[in-house]
Amino acid sequence: MPETVEKALELKQKLIDFVYDAEGEMAIALESYAAAKGKHNSYGIKQQNLTIDLFTTAGNVNQQTPLEMFLASATDLDSQELELIRLWQGNFIGLFEIQAIETDSYQLMNWLTAKTYQVCGHSLLPEKETQRWQPGEIILAILAPLDSAQWFFFSDRIIKGRLSQPKLAVAIGEFRDNYPDFLYADAPELLSQAWSSVAVYHQQFVEHFGSDHLTLPGYKLNQEIGKLQQKMSQKKLAEAGIDSSKSLADVLTEAGKEQAEFTEVAEDLGINAQAVDKLVANQDKLSMATPKLDLPPEIKQAETVTAYSHPKWGQMFLPGFDRFIDLLNSPGNSSEELSLLAGKYLEKPEANYYVWQQLAQEYPSATEKVLQEHLKRNNFQLESDLADLLIEYNKPSTPELPAIASVPIHLNNLFEAAVAQVQKTKSKSKKKKKKKGFQ
Repeated sequence: MPETVEKALELKQKLIDFVYDAEGEMAIALESYAAAKGKHNSYGIKQQNLTIDLFTTAGNVNQQTPLEMFLASATDLDSQELELIRLWQGNFIGLFEIQAIETDSYQLMNWLTAKTYQVCGHSLLPEKETQRWQPGEIILAILAPLDSAQWFFFSDRIIKGRLSQPKLAVAIGEFRDNYPDFLYADAPELLSQAWSSVAVYHQQFVEHFGSDHLTLPGYKLNQEIGKLQQKMSQKKLAEAGIDSSKSLADVLTEAGKEQAEFTEVAEDLGINAQAVDKLVANQDKLSMATPKLDLPPEIKQAETVTAYSHPKWGQMFLPGFDRFIDLLNSPGNSSEELSLLAGKYLEKPEANYYVWQQLAQEYPSATEKVLQEHLKRNNFQLESDLADLLIEYNKPSTPELPAIASVPIHLNNLFEAAVAQVQKTKSKSKKKKKKKGFQ
């Protein structure tokens, strides 16, 4: 395996040289990719190196990745070398915890999916860096396969250190924001379940509220969302054959065990044999949990909130949006206020591509006019120019996995534990502030 790793490093350098030496469309695509990643990340040298490495297999140049273009042009490589490079189409970036350090390899776990990897050491790993590594530390890096069982570090490594539960939850949230396309890159079955859960949530939303968009006072919307989530949780338990009075946490914790052991534990919890059969058959459904949606204070306290729901975009909550819609219906009343609100909702990420498409469909003339006034572009045409305008305001036309999508149980448990720990810390802090004198 050491020879294979060193050969992989040699070939990887050729791939990087190919990208750097390319001109024209490749250079433009690399610059755009790096700029997009730079909006979310601190642009230190390690981050720059990682972005370049990610571009080689995730970049897009005329519907091809740089890796595919390199393979097509590599006439000097033999069949084994070509096959090794083709494996790199399975590269992915992740947040990895060091579980074990062995003589010439590392056991890593991807925190996003709980999958483990045997990662080979190599000559380009600085001893000065690896000597400081300890089990439990978190590393942001790209892994690439050497074969069906062995992997190697394809990129530079950004060391996060040993993280408390709240800090790890924050790091996972940052990963989700910075690398949404790689959220469950090594577990497509989890990604599929997550997207399916968004469609289910939308269906339940429409059934509960009677519409896919509505306006309510913030406090009332918060109450109804709570009722909806409780209803969804009970339905999921019932479909799995579980008595909703039982502790779901206990049952889910056992979901990874062998069927015989799982059955024994379930029966110990008082679940009858028929329900156990259902439970075993539905373990895949129970491997994911719907995260609790806690609306922020600005939503709960808003006089009015307009909510939209969609099977891909998820739910969008916009405080005071009904005022904007009222003005679009009668733009002559306050064109200055309408222009200010248009600017506000162009900036707000909650008013995403889908929301603006709804406005364009329902109020085409008024939406076009207000954008002309706000942008000071009399030639602005809604049909031809809106999509490009929304891209300018970082509103892509393709939805990213919404926050309400189901997450793997281990992540759900982490997030709940992190919230509990933060609340406990805040509670202790408040008690200390209340003490006076010699108390």
